Amino acid sequence: MNNAPTTEDRIWAVISHLSSLAFGMGILLPIIGWSDQRRKSNYASFQCLQALGYQSLGFTIWILSTLVVIILTSVILLAVPGFTGEGSNNVDVIRAPWMIVFFIVVSGIFALYFLLPVIAAIACALGRDFRYPIMGDRLARYLEYNPALRVEEHTWLIEDREFRWVAGMGHFSILIMLWGMLAPLTACILYGKRSTFLRFQSIQTLVFQAGVTVLYLGAGSMFLFGFLLLVVVIGFTGEPNLNSSMRMIGIVILGGSLLISFVIVLLIPLLHILGQWAGYRVLMGDDYRYPWIGRIVDKWISKNSAIEEKPA
Repeated sequence: MNNAPTTEDRIWAVISHLSSLAFGMGILLPIIGWSDQRRKSNYASFQCLQALGYQSLGFTIWILSTLVVIILTSVILLAVPGFTGEGSNNVDVIRAPWMIVFFIVVSGIFALYFLLPVIAAIACALGRDFRYPIMGDRLARYLEYNPALRVEEHTWLIEDREFRWVAGMGHFSILIMLWGMLAPLTACILYGKRSTFLRFQSIQTLVFQAGVTVLYLGAGSMFLFGFLLLVVVIGFTGEPNLNSSMRMIGIVILGGSLLISFVIVLLIPLLHILGQWAGYRVLMGDDYRYPWIGRIVDKWISKNSAIEEKPA
């Protein structure tokens, strides 16, 4: 019998891969495709899960690569005056090529991120079994996906690892500002009643990411408040009147608001690392729980489950 993917299989695969072009907003489409195609087509399910991994893990790698390039370039540009003397013309001559290299490298990373899902979509449209570099083969082994098996030897993907992959990608998507919450939210809506594990992981991930988003907004609000207060205190002349008690109070409040926003900005990367660690632990087979949030969500789920099972 023919193992070639059907038209429906290819459509879901193409849509899932192309959803990466939405830059975070399309992360729910691979989960929807996987939910619709699991136990129907291993090909479509695998491609959807692979596309989900690319949007989550791939975005993380893209962000980290860009940050590394920015940091290295900044260090080099700051070090240039120390090696070229005080002449501004010499500094500009040395810095200009580095700025060009920086622009080319960042643009190349950006283009590569969007090029790979387009290639994947074209390959799937042609019925090919596309694999993303590094991740594709690892995911196939993780799910025990083997398209070469004959129909009579056919087995479905490992269900527990499917759920763990979806839950893990929900954790990893914390770097996708705001839109990353669509991954755990969609997983919870579609499979929350079928899998206790996926329900718990999705809800605690959603709560955790919502908290990080609130911190983002809080830091931005505090910084904006401090900036506006600075304008009020200094005025349009740019010379603060320190003899005014109200202005002295304003300066103290300004310093406090900027300090709070600075502390929040330093805390957020640590929370991102915690989200990445949670995703890794889930993929490794652990039933990971965020500090404090995990216990609260567990109690909430247990309480609601008891209410639902209680006879009328």
